Amino acid sequence: MKKKNILKLSLSVLLTVFLTPVYSQTQASNIQVLTERFVRHGSRVSVSMDIVIPEGMNVGSNDMLILTPVLKSNENNMDYLNLPPVAITGGLRNKIINRKNKLGGDLPFDTQPEIILKRKNKTEQSINYGVSVPYKSWMDDALLAIETNVSGCANCSEPTDNQLIVQNILPKKDPELYKLTFIVPEVEPVKARNDRHTATFNYIVDRYELLRDYKNNSREFAQVDSVIGEIRDNKDLEITEFSIAGYASPEGGFEHNRKLAENRANSFANYLVTKFGIPRNKFTVDGIGEDWPGLRKAVAASALTDKQAILDIIDNVSNPDARDGRLLTLSGGDTYRILLNNYYPVLRRTEYSVAYVVRAFNVEEARQIIKTNPKLLSLNEIYLVAESYSSDSKEFREVFDIAVRLYPESEIAIMNSAAADIESKNLDTAIERLKKIENKPQSWNNLGVAYILKGDVEKALKYFTKSADSKDPDGMANLEIVEKSTGAKR
Repeated sequence: MKKKNILKLSLSVLLTVFLTPVYSQTQASNIQVLTERFVRHGSRVSVSMDIVIPEGMNVGSNDMLILTPVLKSNENNMDYLNLPPVAITGGLRNKIINRKNKLGGDLPFDTQPEIILKRKNKTEQSINYGVSVPYKSWMDDALLAIETNVSGCANCSEPTDNQLIVQNILPKKDPELYKLTFIVPEVEPVKARNDRHTATFNYIVDRYELLRDYKNNSREFAQVDSVIGEIRDNKDLEITEFSIAGYASPEGGFEHNRKLAENRANSFANYLVTKFGIPRNKFTVDGIGEDWPGLRKAVAASALTDKQAILDIIDNVSNPDARDGRLLTLSGGDTYRILLNNYYPVLRRTEYSVAYVVRAFNVEEARQIIKTNPKLLSLNEIYLVAESYSSDSKEFREVFDIAVRLYPESEIAIMNSAAADIESKNLDTAIERLKKIENKPQSWNNLGVAYILKGDVEKALKYFTKSADSKDPDGMANLEIVEKSTGAKR
């Protein structure tokens, strides 16, 4: 009777062992993710992070914890991508997996893990995770989560809730999200302008009288009258100075030609005094004389047979009169005749510049003037005109384009026109402009914005970091936005 009871007890214990479901000894708790970083390189996106398994997370000997990073669209649940998982195994499960791996057996994974880690319970372990995946447009607004699945020995599994890591892996391509740098130009105390022009009058040989009806002079006079008349009649301008320089061709004596050029320049000044009533004391007149630099430039660009010989004479013969004599000897005089007929006439010219000051304009006046005569506006006035339009209007960008055409060397004009391009999403144009002043700290923030909107986080971080290090508040604010939205660190 006693033995029978013992047998029943043994059977009961065995049935309990084999028929009762076996549950995992592993309890998954929130992992930590640090230094997450997402960088788009053209057609691929790299994902890296440090996954920290906390000290309090224990994994049973025969259990396995599977962490699957998932990229998911914030807009469409159908757009997602499971990244290669991380498998964290207990001691016995790790041995089984390693044995199967060596023998070529089937491993218990739907997707081959990026990392298989043997868990050391009661210790903190860190996993350096990094993969590269094809870029999809929906990733511009996507989150990263980690799905956790606990697998036990009896083919049971205990899925847990997803853990959100980052709401946006790539910064949104929205110009309004970032601070663009516009620079307000300083007000010009005096708006001084200087227009340069050239008049190529014909003169009777060795004379300086200016004759309207001689050869094509009537056309030159008409051009001069138009230029000077427009300035004189503009009530917004005040002429302050005329500068006139006379040039001659090299034939004849050097000193004679200098004096001839001076007399011709004075005859032009006298014409302007008589025609437009400009006081003679506002003129400065100079007789430059023979224009050897102009001749050299024209010959260097020519296909003349004796081109090199002509250049050698100009460069190596110091006496101007001796140069002219040497040129006469080339090709039996044929080369000199070509120079005399085709190259010398354009050297005989009068260059003049008109200096004037322009009154200041209010915004309403400037909005009209920018359509007709924008060179009368200062950079500050142009900026105020742009600010009078909505930043998303075509006029806003057009005004800054005008500014950079009028002031091509101005760093402020380049900066503001590039910022306007960025707001209009003309990113390549903006970058091309800013590259001209890339060594200037004021350009770095806008370069960062242009690159972040192109999706190039790596270059954006480079420029935002430089801008932030230079204590630019816009660069510091934008760097913080990128670091928070991507987890990237400088």
